[in-house]
Amino acid sequence: MKFEEVPQDEAFLQEGKIRDLCYAVDKDGHYTSVLSKGWTPKNDAIKLAWNQIYEHAEETRLRVLDGKLSPIAFYMELNIMDLSILANYMELPKWKIRKHLKMKGFKKLSTEMLSNYARALNISAADLVDIERIRGIVIAHED
Repeated sequence: MKFEEVPQDEAFLQEGKIRDLCYAVDKDGHYTSVLSKGWTPKNDAIKLAWNQIYEHAEETRLRVLDGKLSPIAFYMELNIMDLSILANYMELPKWKIRKHLKMKGFKKLSTEMLSNYARALNISAADLVDIERIRGIVIAHED
């Protein structure tokens, strides 16, 4: 692809949060890096993926509010983590994480363990245990 042909479609990536680094051939025939806002098919796919993440996070949020899951599950979804990733961050076996994803196990966690989870999930320990905060979170997505 030539330098001037790198896609710069007006869409999701245009918001300035993310840019694609592409390599293109310049006027002298050398490969050079160029930033791209993306192209419509890729931007549409990214929007679709984020909408699915938001939908799943909303389902998890409702299960937390029903007392079926712990807040760890919700923040895990928002951070796009799975059991293995969180277990690695926490340096705990997956079975322990599974236990803490249930409200019964979550309520037994020490202050230190809650702080460790909060750090891994990039929130404060106070926010992690605050169910009312979760109740107030609105998961917005585009249709």
